[in-house]
Amino acid sequence: MLSHIRVQLKHEESATLLSLLQSELQPIDGILAEFHSKFPPSRYFTVCGSLYLLIEDSLLLRPSERLIAYAILYRCYARIPKLNPFMFQMINSAFNEQAENYERAFLVHLLRSSSKEILKQSVADYIKSFDPSAHELPKREELVQEYCKETQPGSSDEPTCVTNLLPDPDVPHGSDPNSAEFDLQPGGKPKIGSGDRDEIVALTMQIPIFGALSPSWIRPFPPMYPVHESELLWIEPDNSHELVWDHGMCADTSRGAMVRDLLAKALETSLTPAQHEQILMEFANDPKLVYHCGITPRKLPLLVEKNPQIAVELLTKLINSPEIADYFTALISMDMNLHSMEVVNRLTTAVELPKEFIHMYITNCLQSCKNIKDKYMQNRLVRLVCVFLQSLIRNRIIDVKELFIEVQAFCIEFSRIREAAGLFRLLKTLD
Repeated sequence: MLSHIRVQLKHEESATLLSLLQSELQPIDGILAEFHSKFPPSRYFTVCGSLYLLIEDSLLLRPSERLIAYAILYRCYARIPKLNPFMFQMINSAFNEQAENYERAFLVHLLRSSSKEILKQSVADYIKSFDPSAHELPKREELVQEYCKETQPGSSDEPTCVTNLLPDPDVPHGSDPNSAEFDLQPGGKPKIGSGDRDEIVALTMQIPIFGALSPSWIRPFPPMYPVHESELLWIEPDNSHELVWDHGMCADTSRGAMVRDLLAKALETSLTPAQHEQILMEFANDPKLVYHCGITPRKLPLLVEKNPQIAVELLTKLINSPEIADYFTALISMDMNLHSMEVVNRLTTAVELPKEFIHMYITNCLQSCKNIKDKYMQNRLVRLVCVFLQSLIRNRIIDVKELFIEVQAFCIEFSRIREAAGLFRLLKTLD
């Protein structure tokens, strides 16, 4: 049975479908063509399910409307009839002795593919010109074997549910409750108007659960199997979480904005002592501000050139940052000058620097002195490097034995310069 189908049509769809069912004076093939233009194939099953449930009750649709509904049910799946989910019920309706003869004959014409001439006329003309003696029904088994699958779903003769469309006990079987004849019967009820019938049919097609009342089978839960001592127990974690409030949310960020503005300015020009003190004070009040000040490793060389003291303070506070290695790399890669040596020299006395960084920086300084072509700038840079190395040696920042050969070769090459000769004598005393 298909009486348990869940169908639901939209209001516009039900109105369109009802209009097609009422086109009894229009040729049937014209109605079918209009149906295919109004409904896409994806909605065929829903529409046909709604039509089938209306056909199940003999009082909801007029005779002409029932024939049009059967034509739509067949035509939607006419290419492959065996895949028609409503085929078995249509065959049962064709052999229903309580149905009208013209309805049963019309179904046989549809199934036997002898409906081309019939579909060219309207259902009103078909019913009017129907001759019972000119039609003979085939055997039911032949149609079932030809049009139904071997295992047709829902083909059982025993119903598994009760229909929720119950016949009116005051209406004799086979009579039309809208006819004048029924209105004159003793105990008869007032006749339902045509507009009321159309409204009932349209609303019926929009009911989301329409068709049958299935019994609710009571299935008791199986008993729990006893747990053995050797079995593992399920671990049920406690999912009760507590909300953690972010106290920094909606906090005043004006202080950080001011520092970022000053540091952006520090990349372009030297700051005044007052501005310098203001940055140091803000860093002291909020140690985490240094991570959000906007100075990245790529911008560090500009800060060293314009404001080396601020660069020292910044690197001192970033010494424990995971990105400190990137800052050291940027410091080594920049052009060696007085400001960069000043920054490194102050860092050596403020924090403990990695030995690899110091050695690489010294090597870079020695190589930079050799690469300068201008003699005046070369002599000036050699003096700065010699003074810088003497400061590192006297403060025991570096172990001169690790760089002895390299520094000694540098002093011999520039022995004409007084600071290089002094550095060479210092190396001799430590040897």
